[in-house]
Amino acid sequence: MSKIRFVFDLDGTITSVETLPVIAKAFHVHEEMAELTRDTVAGKIPWRRSFVRRVNLLKHVPVGEIDKLLEKTPTYPDIVSFIQNNSDVCTIATGNLDCWVGGLCKKIGCDYYSSVATVSDGEVIGIKNIIDKAEVVRNQQRGVDKVVFIGDSNNDVEAMRQADVAIAYGASHMPSKYCLAAADHVVYSEKDLIVLLLDLQISL
Repeated sequence: MSKIRFVFDLDGTITSVETLPVIAKAFHVHEEMAELTRDTVAGKIPWRRSFVRRVNLLKHVPVGEIDKLLEKTPTYPDIVSFIQNNSDVCTIATGNLDCWVGGLCKKIGCDYYSSVATVSDGEVIGIKNIIDKAEVVRNQQRGVDKVVFIGDSNNDVEAMRQADVAIAYGASHMPSKYCLAAADHVVYSEKDLIVLLLDLQISL
């Protein structure tokens, strides 16, 4: 039997909303964040540059408050169930900061990789490392036959190209055009994604 691993993007893939706008709305920088998010999705600003700018909008918010807020982020229940039932072969790769999404990822219940913040006195004072999702996929490919990556945005594209099977997931919003171009499969509902994941477990 072949060995298969699944790597999931977090925002808009496991969660039914993007987490940065949720944080921004709660802490009153929603308009600035919305504009940055729109420009990033449209490809006007590279994802890494946009992420740094978005973090700067929120760096003075206590990280504990954000972590507690994001633990309540709505998720796709069937996707979370799939991950929890297959936690030994599932991984989350998120560009978001470890100090913000740690509680949410632990609640979902599998290993996760994220960007890493430098924190002092409970606030973000810098970004130590921005995740390379393609590198996460390469690491996951060691010792297994196939890695499946599921994502929806521009910062997932290189990971999708690296993966053996790439799935663009469009239940939360339309996947970016580069994401669609890199995908082997495109699904637009939670039900269809679960059917596909179960089929891949059997067929790969």
